[in-house]
Amino acid sequence: MGLRTKFNLAILAAFVLGFFATAFLLNRNFVAAAREQVMANARVMLSEADAVRDYTVKQVEPVSGTERDGKFIAASVPSFAAQSTFHGLGADFPAYAYKEAALNPTNPADRATDWEADIINAFRQDAARKEIVSERETPMGVTLSLARPIPVNEGACLACHSTASVAPAAMLASYGSANGFGWKLHEVIGAQIISLPLSMPLQQARHSLYLFLAMLTGVFVLMLGILNVLLHYLVIRPMTRMSRIATDVSLGNMSAEQFKANGQDEVAALSAAFNRMRHSLEAALHMLEERDPAPVS
Repeated sequence: MGLRTKFNLAILAAFVLGFFATAFLLNRNFVAAAREQVMANARVMLSEADAVRDYTVKQVEPVSGTERDGKFIAASVPSFAAQSTFHGLGADFPAYAYKEAALNPTNPADRATDWEADIINAFRQDAARKEIVSERETPMGVTLSLARPIPVNEGACLACHSTASVAPAAMLASYGSANGFGWKLHEVIGAQIISLPLSMPLQQARHSLYLFLAMLTGVFVLMLGILNVLLHYLVIRPMTRMSRIATDVSLGNMSAEQFKANGQDEVAALSAAFNRMRHSLEAALHMLEERDPAPVS
């Protein structure tokens, strides 16, 4: 195995090891960054939902009230206002969803599905838990969901949701008396759940990873080519020439060409040592010839 082959194999082995280590670390960092980006967007959207809820409580409900002419005004309910606002995004961003899911909602449309019910029960079992992040497969790809609990912190809520007997007649006329009652103060009755697509950010993360690895491979190929050129002209070619001259001299050809490498590197030092050894050998052979001249025939 030649010097060039050994050199290239060593460099290639180092590159392969570094390539896979880099790919592993970058993939983990890119995926984490993609999730953090989605999480940041989810928190912003939840803050927007809270802002809509707060605006409804402070600005809409005092003006409109909860009923008019015997009809219940759903727009005065914070959860309805927040969800209706985000439902408007559905046409342009179908993968984005916001829901205030409840185990026993007044509006049947807010009833929690199985996976939403699991999140709500997790909040009910651990009152100190303020946030749950989950991922699930959907027809539109991987979706990340951020959930926060909805507790009954205001006694005013029980005016509508304690028992059907004290609930506004307009609300009963709209939603009936079978759902949305029996709530208790400080009980977690549901969860705000914002769902955002994770597939696209993960795809972008993979694209960034592949692009970086392709650039890394390109740089490696370029560097390997440059190193091979330098290896050929600075090491292999001088060594091959020196080996050929040494072979000629060892066979008694003292008229072989001289080898001289300019510079102050290791090859130049080896060249100088080789020439000194050759001159010493020539001098020794000359002295032997003078001491023991060939017999005259």
